[in-house]
Amino acid sequence: MGLFPFALLLLSSFFLLRFCSVYGRIPSTAEGPFKPVTIPLDKSFRGVAEDLPETDPRVQKNGAQFQPEQISVSLSVDYDSVWISWITGDFQIGDDIQPLDPEEVASIVMYGKFSMPMDNQAEGYSLIYNQLYPFEGLRNYTSGIIHHVRLTGLEPDTLYQYQCGDPSVAEEMSDVYFFRTMPVSGPKSYPNRIAVVGDLGLTYNTTSTVNHILSNHPDLVLLIGDVSYANLYLTNGTGSDCYSCSFPETPIHETYQPRWDFWGRYMQPLVSEVPLMVVEGNHEIEPQAENQTFAAYSSRFSFPSEESNSYSTFYYSFNAGGIHFIMLGAYISYDKSSDQYKWLEQDLAKVDRKVTPWLIATWHPPWYSSYTAHYREAECMKMAMEDLLYKYKVDIVFNGHVHAYERSNRVYDYTLDRCGPVYITVGDGGNREKMAIEHADEPGNCPDPFSTPDEYMGGFCAFNFTSGPAEGKFCWDQQPDYSAYRESSFGHGILEVKNETHALWTWHRNQDSYKSVGDIIYIVRQPDICLIEQKVHTYRHGKQEDM
Repeated sequence: MGLFPFALLLLSSFFLLRFCSVYGRIPSTAEGPFKPVTIPLDKSFRGVAEDLPETDPRVQKNGAQFQPEQISVSLSVDYDSVWISWITGDFQIGDDIQPLDPEEVASIVMYGKFSMPMDNQAEGYSLIYNQLYPFEGLRNYTSGIIHHVRLTGLEPDTLYQYQCGDPSVAEEMSDVYFFRTMPVSGPKSYPNRIAVVGDLGLTYNTTSTVNHILSNHPDLVLLIGDVSYANLYLTNGTGSDCYSCSFPETPIHETYQPRWDFWGRYMQPLVSEVPLMVVEGNHEIEPQAENQTFAAYSSRFSFPSEESNSYSTFYYSFNAGGIHFIMLGAYISYDKSSDQYKWLEQDLAKVDRKVTPWLIATWHPPWYSSYTAHYREAECMKMAMEDLLYKYKVDIVFNGHVHAYERSNRVYDYTLDRCGPVYITVGDGGNREKMAIEHADEPGNCPDPFSTPDEYMGGFCAFNFTSGPAEGKFCWDQQPDYSAYRESSFGHGILEVKNETHALWTWHRNQDSYKSVGDIIYIVRQPDICLIEQKVHTYRHGKQEDM
């Protein structure tokens, strides 16, 4: 370790020790707001930002053609149900592809409680997807057969074992895997640890992140968008750190879909036994022929969409013990006339905070980030939805997109507010793109306002501030009051909800030892101060009805 990074590590440790020395214990948001802290990082530090090659044994296929691979577990809306997903058969890429027939192989899961016979059987459905390009020289792709099976009637906080595949053919069954169901929904019942990570990719940085996550033994993993980064590749497998910089003349934004298969193989040891919940990021858009988008994302993962009444892979909700999670889509319509907004309003109104006291929302691009990268890019979504989240007193918001770490003070409409959510950006999972280092409040870094819109983000909504410390300006002149802690480093976070009012949040850097903590705080709910409106809405036949 060089002198400068070592000094920064000491500086970070100093701030942690300072917090503990001032308060005699771990600080809490109830004691805030805190003065903004920035931990700078050597700008040359990126770790090993190279993707794992196709020859790496961790991404190569093992076993027979139709033996299950890329096995994963995801949650349904409550503890009594989970989804098991896997892939059989080989993908094809080239000019002459022949899609597999999903009916060739059954979609069966045999399961039972740990150490008991696997006498239960569930049958699901299967599909394939294509990534097609109507341009000469671009190679098309068709996936293996993707299977999704929902298990029901499960008991809470119970260890189960399972096998997936086609039991009519012995070679087409998986090994035995295990998962633990979530605790029953209730105010005193929570998963032990929830890992939160964004913008993961498949680099050597990613392997460090995943190893750190594994060392924390999570019960659930939240992946806040930007999964495989297959769209940093041309269809011939040529990759780049910056697609738009390196491939400006391509007729369509190509992707190299085998990177998805490599990612699924690498992640299987973790996600075959720890439930993974995903929400889409911009790198999942992946346009193709006939203006289709999000084909890989919507096909490869299971979502509790129907169970949570959204009927969309882009937004849904679920419970994990006494936590209600809301996963939102930033790259589809979100204004007040959209299906997503109407669903969100109904979902929030139905939440019983006596059963699930904690309300946590996630989506990919942050509303509150002080980094130059993607600065105020999601302002249209913020303008459309922030009031609704504040009205129902969302406790925590997790975002990715910006490749750095930042935690806010409680904030609403850019103003410190003890009843606003704590916004946490964890887009530091370790992908191939560069780390975000520059801050918008530093001299010369404030971006041109007209450079902020994204074609998928709803247009231009970010104007100069009309009040507060940044009145009349597009950027603050110093680290914003809402920004409590920021640091440029790869890593992940762990959320441990302790009871109805206290949750311990820790952030872990990749370059530190497994036991080290980069940022730590208790996030405290104050329901006696921050009153929640309780009004139930139902949405039927295009009309809202109050009850």
